Amino acid sequence: MQMKCGKKALSGILCMTLIVAMACYTTGCNGKAENENVAPAQTETKEDAKADGSILGEGEKEFSLTVTDKEGEKTQFEIHTDQETVGDALTELGVIEGEDGEYGLYVTTVNGVTADFEKDGVYWAFYINGEYAQTGVDVTPITEGDEYSFQME
Repeated sequence: MQMKCGKKALSGILCMTLIVAMACYTTGCNGKAENENVAPAQTETKEDAKADGSILGEGEKEFSLTVTDKEGEKTQFEIHTDQETVGDALTELGVIEGEDGEYGLYVTTVNGVTADFEKDGVYWAFYINGEYAQTGVDVTPITEGDEYSFQME
């Protein structure tokens, strides 16, 4: 009799443990659904893209930005900001995203389009006044009258 009660108790404990484990797995043990904790995957679509000719931001400084995608389509923006660098302004406005690396910000996404060099052999190149930039976007100071661009290459 004691053996049967012990097995029932052990069975009940195991069931409760499995239920708690499943609950933690689906909610991440913090009350949020697991997919709420994960950033949406970046795609090569323009679902988050801003429209051509958009005026973005507010501030004293102003510069133009042209984005050229893989197909050669150009999208132009007028950026207004109080930030000091081009990278800070564009990151704040959600125009660019990237990863901090050994040489500064490695831009992976521009205007909702992700370049994946490992997968497709393409990357976002940064230009100042039509010349390949000698500085990273995150350390390039905003200079009135300069034209900045990103081109997928």
